[in-house]
Amino acid sequence: MIRSNHYETAFEAYLRSRGVGFIAVDEARRSLLGPTDVKSLDFIIVGPESSKLVVDVKGRKFPGGSAENPRKVWQNWSTEDDVDGLNRWAGQFGAEFRGILAFVYQIVPPFCVADDTPDRFVFKNDVYLMRAIEVTAYRSAMTARSAKWGTVHLPTEDFRRLVRPFSDFLQRPVMIPTTPLPQTVPVLDDLL
Repeated sequence: MIRSNHYETAFEAYLRSRGVGFIAVDEARRSLLGPTDVKSLDFIIVGPESSKLVVDVKGRKFPGGSAENPRKVWQNWSTEDDVDGLNRWAGQFGAEFRGILAFVYQIVPPFCVADDTPDRFVFKNDVYLMRAIEVTAYRSAMTARSAKWGTVHLPTEDFRRLVRPFSDFLQRPVMIPTTPLPQTVPVLDDLL
């Protein structure tokens, strides 16, 4: 965890507000896992229903782009290194742990989400939406985004199918129906 990263501090505040047990991992240096280094994860979580998670937080704004040219897309990119590292951490912790990519979206005005949207969270006067995907599901559906930067992402259809409110992962692992990302106000015809 990087304390100066508002997405990660908002996520930590969200966990505290829910009474979730966690350890925030100091990302000052890369970690070693066996003989090689691996990207540090952000949080180790033990949920209220005995869920066990290792989490990497991905902070994104919605909409992205500039104020003059907003991109009304739920960005879900990551580096391939982050996906592989999180998968390795989950395996190292054991079969009870799941690797989770937590997408923490800061909702930028004039866009907003309804107050009763699952995992909508207000932190320091900003609104965030906590969404997540299990790293194994992400990995199986990811496609290359930029070879130069080593980034990957999910096609929109796969992202909508796999993404869920983060709180779903705080429950015992069961198959949970997908909760799609909410429409924002002003209502968008398409989130592509």
